[in-house]
Amino acid sequence: MALAPMQYKNYVWPHNPRVYSIEYQRAMGVHKVPFGRYHLQDLGPTRRIMKGEGEFVGEGAYREFQKLASVFYSDGPGVLVHPVWQAARAYFVELSLEQEPRENYVRYTFTFWETYEGYGACARTAGTGSAGQSAAAAAGPAGDAKTWHTVVRGESLWRIARDYDLALAELIALNPQIKNPNLIRTGEKVRVR
Repeated sequence: MALAPMQYKNYVWPHNPRVYSIEYQRAMGVHKVPFGRYHLQDLGPTRRIMKGEGEFVGEGAYREFQKLASVFYSDGPGVLVHPVWQAARAYFVELSLEQEPRENYVRYTFTFWETYEGYGACARTAGTGSAGQSAAAAAGPAGDAKTWHTVVRGESLWRIARDYDLALAELIALNPQIKNPNLIRTGEKVRVR
């Protein structure tokens, strides 16, 4: 299976990094209760941390690393389009050279932190017309021009947006009742038109 190239802002990797990891974190509060007991409070998910390791090989490898480093120095978050993860707005927080650079070989590591601000810039993905779309779509009450999708197990907003040929930002804007775009539940109604 051929994977699409990884992209961040205006930079497209000539070949995908060879190692990826993603870390999900949940903030928890611990409250002491008298007589040695405690109570845990779920404060919700925090940022996702996306890490990887790659190599540039061949003529111009170090120049390619320099291009990537110049993207690291550009201010603000950008859209990270990854061949495996869903697209996300993220900050490029770490870029490390892992050995003495050579003209034809550079090994590096990188880290991105997802931001929840401004989902509007996430990449638009063409719909594929999956079976889940037609089976789950339902019109609202008579005279209501809205169309709703019922979430099935394993779906994400990104996948629903793709299936209905919407930008993720459009889908989020249609659904202000969804407070955390990374958390939707099976059976939940999502407006798609």
